[in-house]
Amino acid sequence: MKTIDLALLGFGNVGKTFARLLIEKKEELQRDFNFLPRITAIATQSHGVCINSDGIDEQALLSMLDKDDPIDLSFLDNSGFSGDTYEFIRQVPAQLLFETTPVNPRSGLPALDYLRAGAKRGLHLVTANKGPVVYGYRELTELTGQHGRLFRFESAVMDGAPIFSLFRGPLAGAQLHGFYGILNSCTNLLLDRMRNGETLEEAIVFGASIGITETDPSNDVDGWDAAIKVAALSNVLLGQNLTPMDVRPTGIRGITPQMIALAEAQGKRWKLVCQGGWKDNVFQVSVKPEMIGSDSPLYTVDGTSSYVSFELDVLPGLGILESNPSPKTTAFGLLSDLIDIAKSESR
Repeated sequence: MKTIDLALLGFGNVGKTFARLLIEKKEELQRDFNFLPRITAIATQSHGVCINSDGIDEQALLSMLDKDDPIDLSFLDNSGFSGDTYEFIRQVPAQLLFETTPVNPRSGLPALDYLRAGAKRGLHLVTANKGPVVYGYRELTELTGQHGRLFRFESAVMDGAPIFSLFRGPLAGAQLHGFYGILNSCTNLLLDRMRNGETLEEAIVFGASIGITETDPSNDVDGWDAAIKVAALSNVLLGQNLTPMDVRPTGIRGITPQMIALAEAQGKRWKLVCQGGWKDNVFQVSVKPEMIGSDSPLYTVDGTSSYVSFELDVLPGLGILESNPSPKTTAFGLLSDLIDIAKSESR
C-alpha cells in the first residue's frame, strides 16, 4: 500500500472541506485505488502552520473543524516551523502540494510563484486557483514534467465537474473548435433574483447571505471571474495565450429591471454568456450579457448552476451541466486530481 503525503497551502472553505473529504474517503481510496493519502502539513495566512512528518492527527483536525472556535493549526504542529510560505514549500515533508489560496485575476500572483517553488522542488501540484492556470499553465506543466511530476487543476473551472480531464481521457482524439456557456454561478443567481423582482443591489445582499458573493462582488458582477475562466479554457484546451484583460468582459451592471421585463415579455431571459473558439480563422472570445430564448440550453440553467457546451469535430454539441455547487463539489475536483496522480505513480 503506497502512502502519498500531502501539503495543503490555504485552508479556507475548500481546503477544510477537502481535508474532511480525504478522511471520509480514506478507506475507499485504499480499497479502490491502492493508496493512502496522508496530510503532513497545512499552511495558512490566518490560521497558522502545522507540520508533522508522521501525518497530522486526523481526529484532532476534525475536532478542530467541528468547533465554532477560531482555528489555530499550531496546536497540531510538532516541527517548530517558523519560516515564510516559500520556506514551508521547501521544507514540507510531502510529495504533493495542494494550493487553494485566493485568486488574483490580473497576474495569478502570489499563487503562481508558490506553485513555481513547488514545481522546482519536484512536487506534484494541484490547484483550485484559476490564476496560475491562466498565467502559468505551460510553465508549470513543463517544470513539473522535468521532475516526472504532474500539474493538475480540475477545480479551476466549474468546480469538480470533469472538464479538463475529459480532454485527457474520453475525448482524446476529438478536435475542439470552441465552447460557450454560463461559467459564473454568482451572476446567474443574481439575474434570476432580478427576474423575480429584486434590484441588483438586493440580489447581491441575498447572494452574500448564502455565501455566493464576496464582500466586494465586483469580480463576479463585472465579468472578471467569467473572463478568467474563458481564458483558462482557451489556453489549456485550445492552445491560446490569453489573460482576462484580452477577454475584455462586459458584466451585468447595465441590466435594468426594464430590460429584464422586456426579455420576459418576449419569452427570453438575460444570461451572462461566455464564448471562445475559432470563427473565420480568427480566435474570438467574449463575456457579455445576452437575451436567451427557450430554444437554448442556457435558458433553463437557473440559480447557482453552470453549463458549458463544447463544439467538437465528432461531437458538435456536448454539454455539461453542474447544478448547485458547494465547497464539497470543488473539493471533489481536488480529490479527482489526487487519484489521477496516484494512478500515474503506480504505472
